This record gives sequence, structure tokens and C-alpha cells, in this order.
Amino acid sequence: MMNVTLLPADTFVVINKTILTDYDKKLIINLYQPIIGSLTSNLYFSLWAYLDKSEIFSLEWPHHHLMTNMQLDLDTILSSREKLEGIGLLKTYYKKGSINNYIYELYAPLNAYEFFNNPILSTSLLSNVGQTEFEKMVSYYRLPNFNLAEYDNITCSFNDIYDAVNNPNLEYYGDIKTNNKGKIIITDKINLNEMLSLIPEEQLNLRLITKEIKNNILKLAYIYNFNNDQMQEIIMNSIDETKKIDMNLLKSNCEKYYKFENSGTLPTIIYKKQPEYLRKSISDTSKKSKLIYQFETVSPYEFLTSKNGGVKPSVSDLKIVAYLLVDLNMMPGVVNVLIDYVLKINSNKINRTFVESIASQWLRSNIKTVEEAMNIAGKEYKKRQNIKEVKIKIKKDVKKPDWFDKNIDVSDATLEEQEEMKKMLSEFK
Repeated sequence: MMNVTLLPADTFVVINKTILTDYDKKLIINLYQPIIGSLTSNLYFSLWAYLDKSEIFSLEWPHHHLMTNMQLDLDTILSSREKLEGIGLLKTYYKKGSINNYIYELYAPLNAYEFFNNPILSTSLLSNVGQTEFEKMVSYYRLPNFNLAEYDNITCSFNDIYDAVNNPNLEYYGDIKTNNKGKIIITDKINLNEMLSLIPEEQLNLRLITKEIKNNILKLAYIYNFNNDQMQEIIMNSIDETKKIDMNLLKSNCEKYYKFENSGTLPTIIYKKQPEYLRKSISDTSKKSKLIYQFETVSPYEFLTSKNGGVKPSVSDLKIVAYLLVDLNMMPGVVNVLIDYVLKINSNKINRTFVESIASQWLRSNIKTVEEAMNIAGKEYKKRQNIKEVKIKIKKDVKKPDWFDKNIDVSDATLEEQEEMKKMLSEFK
């Protein structure tokens, strides 16, 4: 990624590389927005609005106009632009000059079938919305299952109805508008060619490995953070009787292997950050705003690591975090606040029972945002401090008996004192 400073005076032109339908717009809002956030999807539609009537390209505009139009600062626009690039909805081209020039190419989203069968996008969506909502989304786009077993296919072919033409036009028209979709670019975590070459030919037929299969292997390695040796072992266990990699079996084996190595948890969950749509728009530099930004923009894994002075969190701590995120479906930023609160009031120790009791209370209060979590934690902390102060005051106010903390003379009593004691005791008989 090229590091270029974006300025308000820099100009841009929007070029449309696709055909955007109402169905595509719904896909961006329903499937992409939970991952990229509302600001990023708004940037996509705002750039689309700059196109001319033919929806092919726009006039040249300064970025200052985009800032005014969206009521956003340039850093927010740049961050949103990078999210569009990363998820395959936008390509950016740059030309340096006294005033720098940019070209923004817009691409269509993947259709629902492509999206849910893309392991990176489907995993990202699952991590952001949770299992229940994810399953609802899948069912919304699922095709109805009609039983055609008792029907015959009587559809006509082209040559059944039409005659061949005498002078065919075989010219290729490559510049016609079509539904172009951007690709998600991933930095490879494994050396795929080297790894595949180490699998014996009698077990795997390399000629049957398509570009699509290679791309899926790279995506799975990225999601589960597998190295060459781990991925090779899983692939060897996912080859069918025709010496071809069974992709469904490969996906299943990747998940099983990861769960076995990570105590049943799903991948990437502890590394996720607070979803964009649940973040607070920071407009000042107060201490509270800075804290909110920190809780929202780091993952629970990163937060725990920072609390440990850069040391990787323990397995037990990560299990507690995974429980909060996966089982209780708490938001990552809220989990960060909870961890910080527990460390503060519990002598820097994360006790599972203690964490669960607080988490249950926050769930009943429907805490979703970092600000809500900070407010409820602040109230609870004040209550604890008040109770502590009251206990200290009560302890101070209790009147001690004359004999408390005093050195008592243990010498033998005189005869007079003994007689007086007998007289006092006789009154209680």
C-alpha cells in the first residue's frame, strides 16, 4: 500500500466499472455494512452520486467538496475509502502533481451466493453480527427448494427455434458495461506452490487444482492463521478418491483443526474490533473521548496484550474473552471496558466467576456501545467506593470498650477487690 498524504485541494474523478442494481444496493446495506460500517457504505453511495446521467464517469472535483457533502473530516473519508478498497468495492489510482489527482473506480458487490461462500467475508459478517443474526441473513437469501423429480425438462434449445445466420459477427466488444466485481486482495500467509509440490503425485493430481481452489486455500490459511505445515496436513486429509481437493471437506477440516488447537473457539473472534456502526463519532480531545476511541479501535486480544506490558495473554484469559464474545455475543469494545473495569477493582486479576457476574448484569442492561459500558462501570465503581467509605466510617465511629487495646494489669487482686467481685457476681445469681 502506497503511503500518500491526501489533501482537501486534491482532485478526484469517479469512474463506474459496473452496473449497480437495487439488489446490489441491498447487498451492500445488508451484508457489507455490518463489516465496513455505515460511514463507509455512505462514501460508496456518495461517490456513486457524483456520476453523470449515463452513470459512466464524473466531473473532476476537489476532496473539499466531498468533505462538505458528507460532513466528514478528511481522515474519516480516507479511512472509509481504504475499507472500500480492502473489501473489493473500490480501486484507487493516484497521479502526483502540484495538486494531486485521484481516480476512483467503483465495483459491484459480490452476489449473496458469492458472499456467503467467500470464507473471509462470511467469517467477518458472522463475527460482527453473531450466529443468530447470521443464520437469519443466510435464510433470507436462500433459494426455495422445489422438488422437480416428477417433472420432465421440455425446454427448447436455441437451434430448435432459430436458424444459423449466414454472415456471423465475430468481433469482440471488450468495452461494454458489465457487472464487474472487485477482488479482495490478500497478502499470502503461505507459500502455496512450494507446499503443494511436497504432496506426493500419487495422492494429489496438481492438474486438477484450479485458480479458484488456490484462492480458497489462501483465504482459509488467512482466516485460520495456518502456516505451510498445518495447511499441508489439512489438505492431505481433504483429498478425495479422484486425487482432487474436496473444498467442502477442506473447509470442514480447517474448522475442526482450528477448534481442536484453540479449545473449541472460532477463528479471528478475539482479534475483532468494535463494529463501525456501534462506534461514537469523536468530536473533541477530552480524556473520555480518547478512552472511548482506544476501547473501540483495539481488539480484546490487543487490549489484553497492552495490559500485560506487551506479553501475549494467557490461555485462561483468552478463554474468558472468547466466552464473552462467542457465548454471550458481547461487543469487542464493551469487552475491553469490562476487562479494564475488572482489573481495576480486582487487584489486576481476571476471575471468571467475577467477570461472568458483571457480564450478566451488563447483558440485562442491553449494553452495546463503549460509552454505555463506561457509564455503567463508572456508576458501579462509585457505588463500591461509597460502600467502602461507609464501612470505614462505621469502623471509626464504633466506640471501643475501655479495655480494648490497653495493657491490663495482671497482678493478683487484693482481698478487698476479691470481696467486691464476689458481691458483684452474687447479684447475677
